Amino acid sequence: MGSVGLLYVGAVLFVNGLMLLGTVPVRSASVLNLFVGALQCVVPTVLLIQAQGDSSAVLAASGLYLFGFTYLYVGISNLAGFEPEGIGWFSLFVACAALVYSFLSFTVSNDPVFGVIWLAWAALWTLFFLVLGLGRENLSRFTGWAAVLLSQPTCTVPAFLILTDNFHTTPAVAAGWAGALLVLLGLAKILAAPKAAVPQTHPVFN
Repeated sequence: MGSVGLLYVGAVLFVNGLMLLGTVPVRSASVLNLFVGALQCVVPTVLLIQAQGDSSAVLAASGLYLFGFTYLYVGISNLAGFEPEGIGWFSLFVACAALVYSFLSFTVSNDPVFGVIWLAWAALWTLFFLVLGLGRENLSRFTGWAAVLLSQPTCTVPAFLILTDNFHTTPAVAAGWAGALLVLLGLAKILAAPKAAVPQTHPVFN
């Protein structure tokens, strides 16, 4: 069930990245944030009810609320016209929690691929903190491109792999996943770089 929610997290991360790039209007993106935020609160609640005290199931469900609260916060704040600093500082909390979930994925859950994915989410939410919490607007384009490019390999792709029973997690696969994500971050930096001014050419008269 968690993989279903993860699939739509990929969609909202993609749209939010486009919102930061100025491609999608804020109010339009807010509606999807509300839908996915609500879904990511309902799904873990159902999973917790079904867990019946199973600590591993509780651990797996608990992290989903980080996304649910983020997207509900974004959707409500944007529609109500609230200042973005609250979302930014909450993103710092999410980034720190993601580091813990990454460590637990590597050690407790024996899932190195999601250990890598949680690290990517920690980096992404740190960027949200810098842009929204600290007002680092110079990072907005990089953050937008990072969200667009990381949304699919950290959410949509693993969700489909899990849903089709094709998800495999080994150290070798995790290393490949990490390399691909680093390449995408590098691409985001290139795409976010300001374009060099084209020098004006003037005709030469003899």
